[in-house]
Amino acid sequence: MDLLTTAALSLGAAWASGINLYAVVLTLGLLDAAGVITLPHGLEPLSSPLVLGVAGALYVVEFVADKVPGVDHFWDAIHSFIRIPAGAVIAAAGFGQIDPEWAIAAGLIGGTLALGSHLGKASTRAAVNLSPEPFSTWTVSILEDFAAIGAVLMALLVPIVFLIALAIIVAATIWLLPKLLRVAALVLGTILGWLRGDANPLRGRRSPGS
Repeated sequence: MDLLTTAALSLGAAWASGINLYAVVLTLGLLDAAGVITLPHGLEPLSSPLVLGVAGALYVVEFVADKVPGVDHFWDAIHSFIRIPAGAVIAAAGFGQIDPEWAIAAGLIGGTLALGSHLGKASTRAAVNLSPEPFSTWTVSILEDFAAIGAVLMALLVPIVFLIALAIIVAATIWLLPKLLRVAALVLGTILGWLRGDANPLRGRRSPGS
């Protein structure tokens, strides 16, 4: 795998991990196990039966939890401590065979990318759950799965195009950061409301755009 593809794959997988970590691990691991691609040395363990089995089981749990309003907020809150470090580890592992300094730099960038995509996911989900449309959560969840898997495949097939698209996404995320932080605060308030026993913690709250 050349340097350009390695960079696109490592950073793309890190960004996608902030959306659906288990879909990313399954996609990379299955492609490598099937011989479709050869992962960088640091990412080869993703194709092991143990990792694939655990990732598959957790993906099924996430597939269900991510489609239940309220439960998805708790799931995202818990995964704030999983997706972001995992994104950093995946990016660093992808560059590990090149140079330790590159691996550290990639890990820092990968963690930041995972943070941005995770924050965007959680914020979007909060806005969707304020919508009266009952199927919005299902629709957005499925689109997120496609986005995570599609990002990995795009990084493999057209790395330069993906890196340009990623740069645009990062710029948009930075521009939207204040609103994303407000929505993240709304999510936290909603979770605290449920913990206090409020039957409808979203009642009386305005949407982030209002």
